[in-house]
Amino acid sequence: MTAANDMSDSDQSGHHRQCLHAPALVCLALIALVLAGCAGQGPRPDGAAADHPGTSSVSRPGAVFIPAAVSVEHESERDSHLVWERLRGGFQLAHIRHPRIEQEIRRLQRSPQDFHTLMARSEPYIYYITGEIEAAGLPTELALLPAVESGFRAHVYSPDGAAGLWQFMPATGRMMGLKQDWWFDKRRTVRASTEAAIAYLQKLNKRFSGDWLNTLAAYNAGAGTVGKAIRRASRRGEDTDFWSLDLPGETDRYVPRVLAVAMIVADPEAYGLELPAVANKPFFAAAATGGQIDLNVAARLAGMPVEDLLALNAGHKRWASRPDGPHELLLPVDKVTGFEQKITVLPADQRLRWQRYRIRPGDSLNRIARHHGVTVEAIRRSNGLRDSRIRAGKDLLIPLSDSVTFAGGTSNQQARQRLRYRVRKGDSLYTIARRFQVSVTDLKRWNRVGRYIRPGERLTVFVDPDA
Repeated sequence: MTAANDMSDSDQSGHHRQCLHAPALVCLALIALVLAGCAGQGPRPDGAAADHPGTSSVSRPGAVFIPAAVSVEHESERDSHLVWERLRGGFQLAHIRHPRIEQEIRRLQRSPQDFHTLMARSEPYIYYITGEIEAAGLPTELALLPAVESGFRAHVYSPDGAAGLWQFMPATGRMMGLKQDWWFDKRRTVRASTEAAIAYLQKLNKRFSGDWLNTLAAYNAGAGTVGKAIRRASRRGEDTDFWSLDLPGETDRYVPRVLAVAMIVADPEAYGLELPAVANKPFFAAAATGGQIDLNVAARLAGMPVEDLLALNAGHKRWASRPDGPHELLLPVDKVTGFEQKITVLPADQRLRWQRYRIRPGDSLNRIARHHGVTVEAIRRSNGLRDSRIRAGKDLLIPLSDSVTFAGGTSNQQARQRLRYRVRKGDSLYTIARRFQVSVTDLKRWNRVGRYIRPGERLTVFVDPDA
């Protein structure tokens, strides 16, 4: 069952019959309210029809539908300038009601501040993502997928290796043109990953005959998993809509969670929640760097914290941009002109920050890397070394900013991603260390634990994304 727009003809005709029997003044008032609601909905993007392909006029058991138009009578004039009002204008799925959606809404209502923080993290990205979703003619609810996938954090890796706002797995990312190497991971870029996510969602939606709920389920669990569930249901003569399928528990929660976020965005006051004031205007623009640049230097030239620069340019995995490009950085719109003016007069020897180190007898690359808080691989690549063999008396160039790339780490974690892992029954320090390809000694040091751990306990793990 496609959930995009499923109000049956009988429901519409029933509403009309009630109006015929009502007093004339009541009818006129009701018509005025309906017209006002339609006027407040806003135009749909080009190519986005009111009835989504593949929709059915037959209502499935357990799902109740209400009109898709969202009333905005309670919105202030200020809200017309916020991105949320623009999002609502393209909603096609948020009118679906189901007990599992209500359950997810209640979960979000338990932590109002957490929800506000989550949506505030969308500010650098949501305007751009919404525009791309609109241009593709897709339901704008899809712009909220990163809220559930990554919490609108472009730099994050999952324990299973998914990365970026849209949490692409390595193989899926490569299939969608998102290249990954030592310097750069396109899965964590805003523009390329959004383009790939839209293409992937369109591909899945076509496979599942325009059913957006099964499409979302496939985005989470994989097309093969959802396809098998549909075939099993068909063989048993059961419904094949999302609510009826036997899917993994995570997917059962994932799709209602996406719809719950959309329903709250549609009418936050109805749920006692508040959305941050995110302007309906571009947040970032591309600035030319003219070549490889140390990200710390770039942040200084832009007049912004390096953490903020990395949030917009999370595709960069190292202390500097890739030697062979792309030679541009995303910056807040108001910082682009100043940055480009400063970088054009920046001396070539100040684009990258290095320290020269004379190798001493007994030195190893591991020891030198630990001393400077950088990675062995960074030293090797910076000096053109094929392996870890070095010779006393020779000089090495040490990249001074190697430790800044990943938010949440420190210089001792050397470009690793910080994760929180919940200990499960049967886990041991050895099995966890083997899973994340780290040492038991490091696990103990990071968490100040002894030999024993308990199920439910949370451990900090610094994961090398290249492992």
